[in-house]
Amino acid sequence: MNNSAWSHIIEQFMLPLSNPVLIFSLILFIILLSPILMGKIRIPGIVGFIIAGIAVGPYGFNLLRKNSAIELFSTIGLLYIMFIAGIELDIAGFKAKKHKSLIFGLLTFSIPMLIGFPVCYYLLGYSLITSILTASMFATHTLVAYPIASKYGVSRNEAVAVTVGGTILTDTAVLIMLAVITGAKSGSLTTEFWLHLGISLTLFTLIMFLIVPRIARWFFTRLESEKTSHYVFVLAVVFFSAFLSQLAGVEPIIGAFIAGLVLNRLIPQSSILMNRIEFVGNAIFIPFFLISVGMLVDLRVLFRGPEAIIVALSLTGVALAGKWLSAFTTQKIFKYSTTQRNLIFGLSSAHAAATLAIILVGYKAKIIDDNILNGTIILILITCVVASLVTEGASKKMILSGTENTVEALHEDEQEGILVPIADFKDMEPLLDFAVLLKDKTSEKPVTILSVVADTVDAKDNMRKARKQLHESGKYAAANGTAVEMVVALDYHIVSGIIRTAKEKMTNLIIAGWPKKVNFVDQFMGTNSQTLVKNADANLFVCQFNGPLTVHKSIQLVCPPLLGLNNNLWLAKVSQLASELSLNVTSYCAEATAEQIKQCLVNSNSRLIIDFQYVAVWDDYRMLSQRIDNKDLLIMILERKLSSGYLNSKNALYNRLESNFAQNSKILIYLQTPGIGEDADKPSAQSDERFKWLRLGRS
Repeated sequence: MNNSAWSHIIEQFMLPLSNPVLIFSLILFIILLSPILMGKIRIPGIVGFIIAGIAVGPYGFNLLRKNSAIELFSTIGLLYIMFIAGIELDIAGFKAKKHKSLIFGLLTFSIPMLIGFPVCYYLLGYSLITSILTASMFATHTLVAYPIASKYGVSRNEAVAVTVGGTILTDTAVLIMLAVITGAKSGSLTTEFWLHLGISLTLFTLIMFLIVPRIARWFFTRLESEKTSHYVFVLAVVFFSAFLSQLAGVEPIIGAFIAGLVLNRLIPQSSILMNRIEFVGNAIFIPFFLISVGMLVDLRVLFRGPEAIIVALSLTGVALAGKWLSAFTTQKIFKYSTTQRNLIFGLSSAHAAATLAIILVGYKAKIIDDNILNGTIILILITCVVASLVTEGASKKMILSGTENTVEALHEDEQEGILVPIADFKDMEPLLDFAVLLKDKTSEKPVTILSVVADTVDAKDNMRKARKQLHESGKYAAANGTAVEMVVALDYHIVSGIIRTAKEKMTNLIIAGWPKKVNFVDQFMGTNSQTLVKNADANLFVCQFNGPLTVHKSIQLVCPPLLGLNNNLWLAKVSQLASELSLNVTSYCAEATAEQIKQCLVNSNSRLIIDFQYVAVWDDYRMLSQRIDNKDLLIMILERKLSSGYLNSKNALYNRLESNFAQNSKILIYLQTPGIGEDADKPSAQSDERFKWLRLGRS
């Protein structure tokens, strides 16, 4: 090898690196290895990225220096963090515990501010504006430890719901304060500034909360099958919102956060789109931002004198003390246990995403100095570790004390199994999306997608075609990150093939498409729907979706009188669906049925809030059609033995629903009944009385 070749190779590795391909490769290796190494010592991965940035940055081994490409990815990552913070907020949980969440949010915002400002202003000697900005940083928190609470099965505890809900208030208040502080720094905090800020923020709010949601619903409805376009559309909304907020005179991170809130209910947590948003963010953009933050840090400042160490220790101490006092005050007000207090403190004590965003903006605006920047990084490292350890300890103690209904590992035959029989593969995507939303996240069983082929002369060719179609469908199924099993069954009768497969897979929930013809007796995805209703030993969901689930306005739940509530799976699934889609639920039922449902919600510690509308005749379709909007999701609960007689009546259920609710998406839930299939045509005395009531009341 000649000298020119050696010189070329050596030139590529001269520090700092300048080859963009080599730089990108190095960053990707950091993104790959940091979480693995940090996991060995039980430290959150976010800390690993920052430490790696310190090591490879100009104040470390000088492997990298900031250039336009790193700056671009870093900016995208910062906006992405704030967007995900908005889109992952549990709006339903906040609504359920909004009063307690607001009180905790006020406490966790004000107490750290009240402690932090005197420390920064009087003890550390910083200016007024620097002290206010630094104190506001103490008020924020990032739910770094939430996955720990979820892993131990304590995420449904009220203390967790209150903490998560409080994030909305404190983060929003701090971000608005940031806009005011940056305005004051630029010397524009005049009457004209406030007038301009008020008008521009009003226009920005109107555009984001009134216009953008309508455009998003239209886009998701018209381009329902274009899943890649959905992700590009979401990114466009995020960055356009960030730009609009900048025009309004506030930081772009506020626009990204608002974009997350606006799109929150249109993007379910278990959807394919959410999976893609989190995947791309966690794989590329967010690690880029965290590494770039580490590159700003000069730890040598800590060894140049006591001032930097004093600042770092003071910031960390104030941050932890403020959050502990907030948790302690919340405990006393709501009479929580010590374990619940520790759980609140653990979840709210970690400073990461919003803290980094605020400090970085302040540093670039020259409001804060190197000592606060470096001290904040130390604060983040310590608080993330403390939050993880405290949350894990509190979760374990809550389980051992028996105060929490924990999720135990179930035997395979006890886990939830979902079967989705497909006749028309055009229905596969919406049915699979619905199955993913309903799936019990603790179940390890895959969702089974079934195609039944009639055992005829052409059976071999038909099975080959079915396998090919299932293979193509499998590409879509794999995109949402949910385990899916594709099955082709051969049977003389399609319904018997479904029932046999359901038994083999130990299925307790079948999700089927709506009959293609109105005549319910003759058609079930082509054949004999009533046979499946009578004989399938599983809860049966029959679905007709006239658009994406995310564009619906509310859930309208219709329950028959004297509903037997020994099977509560339907209520858990309606609650899960309402939470995923952030929809309000209205129920039409008798007063006695409403009381039973309320008691079940209390017993299951459910956060679902139902607006009960008492009706004398549950199947008065003319009355219901006047109350239910075309954009509402209609769900009707039916018991098998009641359904058997009812569906044999002159006015079939499907005909009535099609004529009165043609534009509504509809779900019929047939409850699993012990001994189904045994004397299925002989209703009990109780169901016979209900059927008489129905005949007398039907309009």
